[in-house]
Amino acid sequence: MGEPGLSPALVALLEAAEPHDPRPMAELLDRLRASGRLLGVADGDGRSPHVPEGVMVLGLTYDSRRVESGDLFVAVPGAHADGHEHARDAVARGAVALVVERPLEGVGVPQIVVDESQRALAPAACWWYGDPSRELAVVGVTGTDGKTSTCRLLTAALVAAGLPTGMSSTAALRIAGIDEANPVHATTPEAPELQRTLRAMVSGGDRVAVLETTSHGLALDRVGGVAYDAAILTNVTHEHLEFHGSFDAYRAAKLRLFEGLDARAARPPKGPGGASGAAAWPRSAIVNADDPSAGTFVEASLAAGARVLTYGESGEADVRALRIDEVPDGLAMDIAAPSGRLRLRLRLLGRFNAWNALAVVALAEAVGIDLDAVLGGLATAPPVRGRMERIDRGQPFTVVVDYAHSPASLRAALDTLAPVAARDHGGVIAVFGSAGERDVAKRPMMGRVAGERCRAVIVADEDPRGEDREAILEEIAAGAEAAGRRRGHDLLLIADRRAAIAASFRLARPGDVVLLAGKGHETSIIGLHGAEPWDERRVAEEELDRMGR
Repeated sequence: MGEPGLSPALVALLEAAEPHDPRPMAELLDRLRASGRLLGVADGDGRSPHVPEGVMVLGLTYDSRRVESGDLFVAVPGAHADGHEHARDAVARGAVALVVERPLEGVGVPQIVVDESQRALAPAACWWYGDPSRELAVVGVTGTDGKTSTCRLLTAALVAAGLPTGMSSTAALRIAGIDEANPVHATTPEAPELQRTLRAMVSGGDRVAVLETTSHGLALDRVGGVAYDAAILTNVTHEHLEFHGSFDAYRAAKLRLFEGLDARAARPPKGPGGASGAAAWPRSAIVNADDPSAGTFVEASLAAGARVLTYGESGEADVRALRIDEVPDGLAMDIAAPSGRLRLRLRLLGRFNAWNALAVVALAEAVGIDLDAVLGGLATAPPVRGRMERIDRGQPFTVVVDYAHSPASLRAALDTLAPVAARDHGGVIAVFGSAGERDVAKRPMMGRVAGERCRAVIVADEDPRGEDREAILEEIAAGAEAAGRRRGHDLLLIADRRAAIAASFRLARPGDVVLLAGKGHETSIIGLHGAEPWDERRVAEEELDRMGR
């Protein structure tokens, strides 16, 4: 499989994780039957006899363009294409069998019929890659905001504690100590890619896997079959309602991660010792006590029999911030934890990053990792690319790139930067947008958040996809206007993101803070005709240089 955007070294690790020995299809039938997905089998003409014995599988894919001789092809219906329509192409390329939701006539190969092929991908992928999560201690990090930064901090802390750790997040992949930017927009990959990544971690000597686990990944069973040992909740705010339909459904999707921490479920020995059979971590749930939904997650985790530790500023939190000071190079914190009082320095801007660090400390307390090593790892963890990242080309105002793309994260970023601007007798200018074909309801909410906090708001493209880009900007602008911003004065609608960034720099006065929000680490802008290369930091530097700043 080609892996655009990844280094040859990381591609080699992923390719080496592919099984090379044929596997009997009868094993997959047993796995699908156990998962409750199997409806029956059919022959190549869509009739329903037994599947011929002795069918061997050499590969697994749901992309007909990637089928090779001997592969099993899983036909998945999608938003823009239905894999069933490409089943014959897959057979022509050499597929020896199909997984389908409905029997197809005249395909000429055995068909495994399942109730939902999208969800059948997970047990199929676990089978094909040999359940690699059973050989790792696995931590899932979920929430609306802060997932990527928490994954980064947790990985740094675990490595500092002597635990080789792999990571899969929005911003980066880390396997066997190789750490690279993630070129794909999807946070939680489809089950085959995720299982292959986990297998590569095992093969590369990692003993822990940190997985950014999204509501999409949970709701669509992309993480089905992953044997999580611990789960971290950052927060739950307004996001992705275009997919989930309601806030309750969105929260319920995230809740599945914690409900799955069944301490009573029998599993092979696993944990930091991996396949060596060392004692497993206790199944643990780490919950933000300051989030309004905390009680729901604590209750579900306790019902699963998991150990629960909460964190935050709340007086009831098990790991509690006693003091948080924002210092020029980051944060200084005093923490009360079950093991005693702790002091921590972070090289990260933004008070909200204190909660990410508290979550890491709480996990260490829950599973018994050396706290001195964890605090040392947190203290030396570098800033995350595209997360409150300063850009300095000698300009008389501050420029910050951040991934904030929800109302709550935009509010947090602006509230963090307001004191910086006030200290320098300036104001805040925000450049941001909202993704097309995604949550529509949040657009005016984000406009209002910025309108209430900024001296100027510039609305620009994020990832318009197939939507009318100008219509997206209008929906955001409505919220900014409701907060008192005036179009053409302190509210500008500039779809072209480079032009919008340039305009923000022209508006900026000495002491101002310009926040470029929504793209962060991402390497493309997705429009009507697909993805175009984009690097927010580089574009900002180029525009500052062009202005002689």
